[in-house]
Amino acid sequence: MSIARKSRKGRPGRGVLLAIGLLFFASGVIRLADGTGHALAREVEALVNRDEAEGLPSGGLGPERDGLTCASDESLSQTLAALRDRSEALDKREKQIELRIVSVQRAEQALQENLKALEAAEASLAATVARADGAAEEDIKRLISVYEQMKPKSAAAIFEAMDPTFAAGFLAQMRADSAAAIMAGLSPPRAYSVSALLAGRNAGVPTE
Repeated sequence: MSIARKSRKGRPGRGVLLAIGLLFFASGVIRLADGTGHALAREVEALVNRDEAEGLPSGGLGPERDGLTCASDESLSQTLAALRDRSEALDKREKQIELRIVSVQRAEQALQENLKALEAAEASLAATVARADGAAEEDIKRLISVYEQMKPKSAAAIFEAMDPTFAAGFLAQMRADSAAAIMAGLSPPRAYSVSALLAGRNAGVPTE
């Protein structure tokens, strides 16, 4: 029995064998991982060397980055062109407005000058009319004085041929004695017409 116990003690236990197996497994995993890491490192290095040989930034994003840059530059160019066209259109519109303002100012100035000329013409016409009225009134006064100084028979002959309205107008401004002498020399129909006109001229005059 002592020999059997000794032989049992000489064999390694199951725990020891399990530990040894785990160590071998861990060693394999470490070797495998180490090999994979080296492989990945070699692949990355190859990609970097290829990009550098082609003159591209590292990382393999050169073409895509250049495409985005070209698209961005084209969009910026289009925006700048649109802004430039808009600015030119605004400048053109501003110049048109300025020309329109100058045209309106010139038209307004011409209108003011025409108004001043019209006012001057009206003033001149009013003065001319006033002078004409004064001259006509003076002429009428002289005619009345002439008729008053004529012989009643000669003056009556003139008034007989005169338009009844004019005759009535002259007689209304003559002295009463001269007018009566001329009326006495008129024919009855003419004297009646002149008398009716004189009465009509005085009909609207208030008695008081």
